[in-house]
Amino acid sequence: MALSLTIAALSATMARAEIDITEVTSPGGISAWLVEDHSIPFMALELRFRGGTSLDTPEKRGATYLMTGLLEEGAGEMRAQDYARALEGLAAGFSYDATKDVVSISAEMLSENRAEAAELLRQTLTEPRFDQDALDRVRAQVLVGLRSDEKDPNTIAGLAFAEMAFGDHPYGTDGKGTAETVTTLTRQDMFDAHEAIFARDRLFVSAVGDITPEELGVLLDDLLGALPETGAPMPGPIDPQIAGGTTIVDFDTPQSVALFGQVGIKRDDPDFFAAYVLNQILGGGSFESRLMTEVREKRGLTYGAYSYLVPRDLAATYMGSFASANDKMAEAVEVVRKEWTKIATEGVTEAELADAKTYLTGAYPLRFKGNSQIASILVAMQMDDLGLDYVKTRNAKVEAVTLEEANRVAARIYDPEGLHFTIVGRPEGLDTSN
Repeated sequence: MALSLTIAALSATMARAEIDITEVTSPGGISAWLVEDHSIPFMALELRFRGGTSLDTPEKRGATYLMTGLLEEGAGEMRAQDYARALEGLAAGFSYDATKDVVSISAEMLSENRAEAAELLRQTLTEPRFDQDALDRVRAQVLVGLRSDEKDPNTIAGLAFAEMAFGDHPYGTDGKGTAETVTTLTRQDMFDAHEAIFARDRLFVSAVGDITPEELGVLLDDLLGALPETGAPMPGPIDPQIAGGTTIVDFDTPQSVALFGQVGIKRDDPDFFAAYVLNQILGGGSFESRLMTEVREKRGLTYGAYSYLVPRDLAATYMGSFASANDKMAEAVEVVRKEWTKIATEGVTEAELADAKTYLTGAYPLRFKGNSQIASILVAMQMDDLGLDYVKTRNAKVEAVTLEEANRVAARIYDPEGLHFTIVGRPEGLDTSN
């Protein structure tokens, strides 16, 4: 397809390009961030609406997720098949996703078809059909996924940890809903979920590619100008309730899955960059991380052990995961606990800090490898209130973390006594102890 060739050709170009961001405000007052590149007649557009599946009421869990899956199943005067044919004929591509914090829409379109493609996208935002046959079809797909999740140890661990940490807050539930709630969702529920999320008071937009600020301003008003000013009220923040210990979820499998975590650090915390560098040292994904070295390389207890910061909109956690044979899980848990304690009490070395900085600063430019990836990064920057110059200053913020600062923050954020393990399987020598 022409669009695929365009994207492939563009990736190498944008990976080397200087990212120059312009803030655009449409005549109708809609703001967006733009990176112009007229070398190829192609544009990526990223829309995000804050709130996500957390806007669902308890009895309607899964409504936003199901609604998002229906957006391409017909809009305006076109039913599902007609809409799909029209989109294919324009060599355009739309993708929709719903997480606990956001509903995102990614669009790719050729310059020659931009107006027609944007019109198709507009219809999903303002004239959804939610035909009953499409609803029944997509609902069935969601229910199949939910049944599959019931047999997936990783999903089971995630839900068990979330329920413990967040209780009846939306973060404590599956954004996809349950079989019971999804089964009872109606066509009207889809319209209600659509109205709740698609509003201008929670909208973030970025565009990358062959479009000028003036052209983008017109497109924004045509595409988004008819959206209502406000949507449903946002849920409030929550302090995670995570107590140290272990929860065992019985599951018949020779290899157990462990999800571990503690209270985390917010994205706007002044110590966030130090915490980010520290996590790279502890378990950020490279084979040189402490967890990978101690749990995998030295002892052969797992194929991989990882940790990661999770600064969501309404709560922050610090999480990690690994899998191990049932007869090795207890030892692996003990090693992770020791490493969590060690970094809290002893900090890190100058060599570790330098290596982490080198990795993080070297890997960052590789993220900017195409229009769509750049558009996604720009929207995330807006949502985190990072400023237009963040792309240029981010690596300097990483480099500025000193050893003294890193070790101060390590003592502050790592909480061995508050580290909780949720283990799905039949691990030997471990019992629920929370």
